[in-house]
Amino acid sequence: MAFLKTPERTKERFSLLLLDLEEYYFEQHTAYHVMSSSKKERKIRGSFKVCSRSIIFDPEDLDEPILKILLRDCKKIEFVEKENNPFNEPRPSAISVSSGQIIYIKESNVIAPYRNDRGAKKITFELEVWNKTEDVVQTLLQLHRASCLDKLGDQTAMIAANLQSRLARSSFDKNCFQSVAEKPHMECPVEMVLPLVSNPGHVCITDENLYFQPLNGYPEHVIQIKLHRVRRIYKRRHGLRPLGLEVFCTENDFCSDIYLKFYNTADRDEIYYYIATFLENHVTEHTAESYMLQWQRGHLSNYQYLLHLNNLADRSCNDLSQYPVFPWVIADYSSSQLDMTNAATFRDLSKPVGALNKERLDRLLARYRGMPEPRFLYGSHYSSPGYVLFYLVRVAPEHMLCLQNGRYDHADRMFNSIGETWKNCLEGATDFKELIPEFYGQDSSFLENRQSLDLGRKQNGSLVGDVVLPPWASDASDFLQKHKTALESQYVSEHLHEWIDLVFGFKQRGSEAVAAQNVFHPLTYEGGIDCDSIEDTDQRIAMLTQILEFGQTPKQLFTSPHPQRITPRFQNITRSPSINSPVSDMSPASPSEDSSFEDLTEESRKLAWTNMGSLKVVSSHKIHKEAVTGIAVTRDGAAIFSTSQDSTLKMFSKELKDFQRSMSFSNMALSSCLMLADGKTVVCSSWDNNVYFYSVPYGRRQDTLMGHDDAVSDMCWFDDRLYTASWDSTIKVWQCASDSSSSHKRSQFELLAELEHDAGVNTVALNPAGTLLVSGCKDGTVTIWDNSSYGTLQQVHCHNGTIHHVSFSPDSRHVLSVGVDSCMKVTDVQTGMVISSVKAEEEQRCFCWDGNSVLCGGQSGDLLLWDLLSNTVTQRIPAHSGAVTAMWMSELCTTVITGGEDRQIIFWKLQS
Repeated sequence: MAFLKTPERTKERFSLLLLDLEEYYFEQHTAYHVMSSSKKERKIRGSFKVCSRSIIFDPEDLDEPILKILLRDCKKIEFVEKENNPFNEPRPSAISVSSGQIIYIKESNVIAPYRNDRGAKKITFELEVWNKTEDVVQTLLQLHRASCLDKLGDQTAMIAANLQSRLARSSFDKNCFQSVAEKPHMECPVEMVLPLVSNPGHVCITDENLYFQPLNGYPEHVIQIKLHRVRRIYKRRHGLRPLGLEVFCTENDFCSDIYLKFYNTADRDEIYYYIATFLENHVTEHTAESYMLQWQRGHLSNYQYLLHLNNLADRSCNDLSQYPVFPWVIADYSSSQLDMTNAATFRDLSKPVGALNKERLDRLLARYRGMPEPRFLYGSHYSSPGYVLFYLVRVAPEHMLCLQNGRYDHADRMFNSIGETWKNCLEGATDFKELIPEFYGQDSSFLENRQSLDLGRKQNGSLVGDVVLPPWASDASDFLQKHKTALESQYVSEHLHEWIDLVFGFKQRGSEAVAAQNVFHPLTYEGGIDCDSIEDTDQRIAMLTQILEFGQTPKQLFTSPHPQRITPRFQNITRSPSINSPVSDMSPASPSEDSSFEDLTEESRKLAWTNMGSLKVVSSHKIHKEAVTGIAVTRDGAAIFSTSQDSTLKMFSKELKDFQRSMSFSNMALSSCLMLADGKTVVCSSWDNNVYFYSVPYGRRQDTLMGHDDAVSDMCWFDDRLYTASWDSTIKVWQCASDSSSSHKRSQFELLAELEHDAGVNTVALNPAGTLLVSGCKDGTVTIWDNSSYGTLQQVHCHNGTIHHVSFSPDSRHVLSVGVDSCMKVTDVQTGMVISSVKAEEEQRCFCWDGNSVLCGGQSGDLLLWDLLSNTVTQRIPAHSGAVTAMWMSELCTTVITGGEDRQIIFWKLQS
């Protein structure tokens, strides 16, 4: 199991789990338990451990039980002086403990409920190093006084003072450094956090390693983590306070290499930023949005995505009060075969567990309506330490015994059957629990009683053994395999975003949670109560304990609806003639009747994008006097048209490698150009508020459209409709019909719609099917429009300042935008959520993309190849001596043409 792989690497019988919750193990001494009888004296050698609330004696003989003596049960602790009798063997000094109870643990070396032997007892221990005896007695007396204080708060404060004194008197042993050349950066006291327990010591970070040295030397003298192996680090809330830091040396496992709790946030943050600075060259810091984009596009499985969301939401396998939470996905535990093509097989992921049964929900709602504020539907949570160990008792029995004061739960309340557990979650008055990651993992041991533990006998007389599986599972491994398949199934992939909305998203709290019947006790929510503001120490500790044991709602990651996953059923197979070029958005998509040809074309595009880093310059030409603003290419690729701020439209012959024509429509800059589907007309937009139509065969201006009150900034074309964007804060949609009766074939322009914006529109684009329009404004707003109704679908203010370029992904699911703020933003069309945000080193002016990778033209003049799934630049290609201002890409993505502020046009070819 995941948390059993954490750094408790010792094989000895003693474990921190033998301590009470919130107890510390301070020191250990080799000692003898002296047992006297009427006939003779018997000595048992072992380890005498001083803990903050108890004495533990761990015998070397495994047949002997471990003894635990609670300091609060002690009537007297005495130092027995050394006896010097000349006639007998000298008796060493000893520790005498008189107690009203002794707890016996692991008798005959069997993990079982503890045995409490009540009644007055006197126990004697002799330390192997005699001269330490008196000091140990003084320590025990001090801790005994703390344990006997009336108020829990006073006890905790006195023990904490003892701990801090020990930490202050010690420091990290620098002889443990792996190299004499290592340079220490900082050192401070911390606690290493493990499930239910924590271990105090010192952390030291150097330019090569992170070290933790336990105060008590347990489970080993020092734990070392090489910084170059670290892949992820997370700040954590621990005990509701921002004191935790978790370090991972793996990408996808949810079991960390170390979890540290600091005593102040400043120390935590300093080590976090030191490691983050060290890592920034070879590790990407992922956000919920960047993982979402990877998941949406099929690069992360449902399982991996849920693990990452749990990690980002402060869930950790080292903190059982915030253990990773996974959904029930199957609702059928009675059929002999599992039919994953039937929706009835699956749980409704749009509802919390408590709302799946209408009759129970009606009873809960009736109680809710009569409840005073703050009201809640569910008095118990879907994830808590008790629920985690309910599932894992067979592999983590000592954790269960630790949590429940040395006892297992009643046999009939144990995890006996998967079907019965699901039924109870549907019908039980207080049972609303979800699952844990182990239900979708590889290790089935938590479903089998491999250790032959005596977990009790049920009312029907049967012993608690292996978990009873559904009829459709032949064994535990088969159950896990089918359960994993269900998690990755079509149905779950299509609906998992609904469950994420409930647990990590916008339906987690507030009015949306009320509407979704997803309201839990207020103490379970982050920020539900400020424990530090409670002045009464006992009340504060009791409140904190209640919160930690009751369960905690994950940190909220999303505040707007989570996008749906792109599954094969939903993917748009219609492809644009060219990916994200000024041409591609202008002509209607025409899917080939030969699907094999379509597949071949798509594979060619994918291959081209995989090799995009191998772009090479074919030729470059300086044909304008100012910055290039637009590029359009004829279908056969023979003629290239470009517009510029020098007010000219120029035609370049690819065959002759020289420009052939130059046309000026006004004395103001031209802002963009596009080639119509007939290949005979070039349309140019101008800062003089007009749009000009240029006839390629006749070599002259054919039409002028005077349509705006300010500069026309950008255009796109689809199916005889022209979309013009202007700094007058509008986009106008025109129906353009040629007049066939006229010898000059002049066009008639009918205004179909005027789309109002709050600021000047700087860029506009259509999706490949021509059904959606996206605009980018000078105020940083991206707006997505429905072309059938001309209504607004989404409006997102996602940039600070002018947006330079926007475009849909080939599947129309996402919009990419770049702006003056140097940010690249991916917006989900369905929900309007910004699902990826990348801050570039420089302003990006234009781009082409395939949904995953982006070829950008930057302010520096370089072409940057971005991987949006990892938010990293994979290639930087020197190009222009000024900003790249225009870009065109061919249908199969093998040819790229760029224009820049340096007045050049550069032709690029992909090297095979």
